[in-house]
Amino acid sequence: MGYTYVISDIHGQLSYFEAILNRIDLRSDDRLYVLGDVIDRGTQGIEILRRIMNMPNAEMLLGNHEFMMLNALGEPYDDINRNISECSRLWYRNGGGVTHMKWLCLSEHEQNDIIGYLKSLPLNIDTEVCGKQYRLVHAADTEFYPQYMADRCSLAEYSVWERKALIEMAGSDRNYVFGHTGTVMLAPSAEPKIWIKENLIGIDCGCAIRKGYYVSGLGVVRGRLGCIRLDDMKEYYSDDTDDENTVRSPA
Repeated sequence: MGYTYVISDIHGQLSYFEAILNRIDLRSDDRLYVLGDVIDRGTQGIEILRRIMNMPNAEMLLGNHEFMMLNALGEPYDDINRNISECSRLWYRNGGGVTHMKWLCLSEHEQNDIIGYLKSLPLNIDTEVCGKQYRLVHAADTEFYPQYMADRCSLAEYSVWERKALIEMAGSDRNYVFGHTGTVMLAPSAEPKIWIKENLIGIDCGCAIRKGYYVSGLGVVRGRLGCIRLDDMKEYYSDDTDDENTVRSPA
């Protein structure tokens, strides 16, 4: 039986993704879960996405950036007709321009394959590791959507965007692993780390943060890609050396 690894918010950073794959030495009987936001901001989101599509032991969730991309391309995940110009502006404001440039270089067949794949992605994934149940989400558990229906026009939109639902998730008896909310927001640090508190595990370590990004009170923040192995809670980071990988107990 292999290991179970979880990463999120790669944001076009191919070198970070490859660094994680090298460090975890992913085997054929391992499982890799990617919690969305593979694309945008960095320049190689399409390349990463296509690689994940071809990995038999990888499973991906829809992220808000893939959701924005589908809307901007007129292929909404939730079948809600939106103003494409407005959707394109939103996508570009959130770093979608570099992805769109790569997209336009693809053949129609390649584009259709990607659209079909993205529209097939789940919003939550339930998995059991070493007898412990986990729900994997990009931003929010679909269970709590009724409490946010007034603010979000679909279950998918809520699931990939809503950060406030972390309150309900923290009060649940489920164990969650989530992306979307940067751990620097949860535990301010110039070197973001995977955040663990009771039943919540946040793994977005801000790998798309610009080099030299300065935050008052923290100094220069160094974003990186984080990965957690759920079997033993071992953490991996894209900028680690092998002897820096550590096992931390939940806070």
